[in-house]
Amino acid sequence: MELDSPAQVLADFRSQVTQLLQERDKEWEASRQLVEAKQLAATLKRLIEEAHRVDLPIIVQDAITLALGGSEATSIQSLPGPRLKELTGLPPTKAIRALCVWFGILESPTPQWPVTSQQSQEIEAFAQSHTNPFDLLLDADVASLLDLGAGDLSFATELVELYVAPLQHRQRELILHALDRIQPGSKLGGPLHPERETLNGLRSRAGLSFQFYGNQDMFDLGSLDQARKLAPRYTIATCWAPATPTFAYEPTRMSESIIAQDLLQTKGTFKQTRYSGEPALEVQHEGRALLFPPWKFEVRGPLALLDLMARRSLLCVLGAVDTQVFWEILAQLLDDVRYRPDNQPFTPENLPVVFGPIFEQLSRLAIGDRLNLSDCGPLRKEIPRVLPLLPMQDPSYRFRSIQIRRGAIFPGIPASRTARRFSDMAEEHPPWMLILVPE
Repeated sequence: MELDSPAQVLADFRSQVTQLLQERDKEWEASRQLVEAKQLAATLKRLIEEAHRVDLPIIVQDAITLALGGSEATSIQSLPGPRLKELTGLPPTKAIRALCVWFGILESPTPQWPVTSQQSQEIEAFAQSHTNPFDLLLDADVASLLDLGAGDLSFATELVELYVAPLQHRQRELILHALDRIQPGSKLGGPLHPERETLNGLRSRAGLSFQFYGNQDMFDLGSLDQARKLAPRYTIATCWAPATPTFAYEPTRMSESIIAQDLLQTKGTFKQTRYSGEPALEVQHEGRALLFPPWKFEVRGPLALLDLMARRSLLCVLGAVDTQVFWEILAQLLDDVRYRPDNQPFTPENLPVVFGPIFEQLSRLAIGDRLNLSDCGPLRKEIPRVLPLLPMQDPSYRFRSIQIRRGAIFPGIPASRTARRFSDMAEEHPPWMLILVPE
């Protein structure tokens, strides 16, 4: 039997449903209410909608629609039991409950956080025709944004000041969720802690649904998702000044020893220590001992960041990207493998060699200039996912379009405090902005 045969595709889906049920006892119990007579019609409708919204093989989508009786079923008894059995391995009532668990439909027929219905081609057309990517919040049917590594919430504050009032005039709400790994109350992280006044102001702002999650690793969102504190997908996801060295090295092309050696040469010696009773990283740099949160030198790489943003949003905005992080990201976005040399950290000396004419073309961009990366070379057709795969998720993805802009701040576009400080950093090259539309 071929692996991509209809029977095998359905068998794979049935196996995933079975495996998930073994891990979700609480969700299984919560699904009982969704098959009650008064709730059933809404549940079936929502399941069909979810089957066509998420990334599922057409064979599975069609099988679910048929097994749920289209939009005609009025009772469990009227559903085609054999089809449900083939799909889930369970009798009708349990089959419906199992599908509710698989799709995450547990609390009500409508999700806590709405998701835009706009398609990626519409988002691409918007991104190409508008100078301000965040104006999509005014254009989309759902105004939602996820701010990754939100720091002091300076970007969030600027965003709110620009968009809440116009959205209120349209009788709409801005959904803004922000998270940062720095632990609230920590003595480390300095100016990246949000002020209590800022937090209180955002939480009490009319026309704004705001949540901030501190001490939160952006790559470990399971508990927030399980508690439905995050939307499954946002209209926009953004990350300002992606951290160095966290995203400055790609582990899939460089070994741990090469990364450690380059960190030693460029950052100085470092060790784990304690400061004011909490874990810390001490870095000896130019004769000074600098203290950071203990995870400061954990390297995740741009593939992890791109994977996260692509699966959580329809438009990805990376702002104030420094030179080292920028070229490491770019290497993963271009199709030719020459841009991803094994065990070679990028340096000012080898960047012109590795990237050739693309390096020259991008280096000529003046502050405020922009271009489409596809004008420089073919975009990567299959970007590997490095985060745990979701049920029935493809192991690779791609971006429809990637726009590059030179500079940290742009007229009318909200930015973080770090972005606004780039002009005062004499040793730093002008940073970059990337605007990406996932397929």
